[in-house]
Parts: sequence; structure tokens; C-alpha cells
Amino acid sequence: METHSYLPVPPGVGMEENFLSLDDILLSHERLPSRTECTFPRLGFLEKSSDSRDIQEGTKMEMPLFLAKGLYERKRRVVSVELPKVYKEGWRTVFNADPTVVDLHKMGPYYYGLGSQLLHFDSPENPEIAQAVLQTFIGRFRRTMDSSQNAYNEDTSALGIWFHLELKATGQKRND
Repeated sequence: METHSYLPVPPGVGMEENFLSLDDILLSHERLPSRTECTFPRLGFLEKSSDSRDIQEGTKMEMPLFLAKGLYERKRRVVSVELPKVYKEGWRTVFNADPTVVDLHKMGPYYYGLGSQLLHFDSPENPEIAQAVLQTFIGRFRRTMDSSQNAYNEDTSALGIWFHLELKATGQKRND
């Protein structure tokens, strides 16, 4: 039996967050393209491309997920969040065609977690995003399971690295 001097903290699943998980902390710092819906007085220093003292309404900027979630309100629009490119229709088409050809780790190590967090924001594309993330996981998991079942006469060293990156992208731990 293994003993730890600490209790391992699992990452939050889906819409929940676990603020003690390093994966969730790193996920919450993923940057999202956004646009301000009102003027932010005396915060111009946060926008490096501007010499203005204020952040003007309509300014496009990137902000971390935790800040975008904090400033996003359904009733009073302070910030609107745009979809990152990997969740837009062009990439969803690629994932629907063959989800195994894309290196998700290069696209962002938190593809599944960020995709589920994007559902917090009102977007007409939310059902398509949710479906694409789910189908991407199913397709990639199917390939992993198929390769593990039929790996008798194949060199699986490259697949092992791929499988490790896939587990990391989903926030799971390998049980070897």
C-alpha cells in the first residue's frame, strides 16, 4: 500500500472546479479572446498595445478564463468571450472527420476541460461545442482501446506517448 505525505487532489470534472488541483489552476489561466462591452476607467495599463489611460468599450484582448468568468454576466454585459480557434466551426469539422489526426496537446493541453468551461458563456454554438468535445473524446478513446486490444504484432512505442498525452489532456492518471 502506498503512503503519501499529502493527499492527491483530483482535477474537477466538467463544470465543477477544484481550486486545490494544479491542473484546474493551470486550466483557469488559459487565455480566451474577449471584447469589452463597457469602458474600464484607469485600467489602460492592463492593455499593453494601448497608451490610453482607460480600456475603451469594444477593445479586443485576451484574458484568463478565471477573469473572463468573473466579468461575464448574463444580465449586465461587461465582457463578451469569443471562441478560441480550436473550438470554431473549421476545427470542429476536422475533429468530426477524424479526431485522431490532431495533436491536442499542441492545440492546448486542456482541450476537454476548457471546452466544458466554455459552456458557461452564452453562445449559440454551445451545443455544437459540447457535441464536438464529446465526439472527439469518444473517437480518440476508441482508437486507444482498439490499439491496446490489437497490439500483439505492432510496435506500440509511439502509441504509448500518444496515450500518455491523451490521458494528460483529459486530466486522468495512468494506473501502471
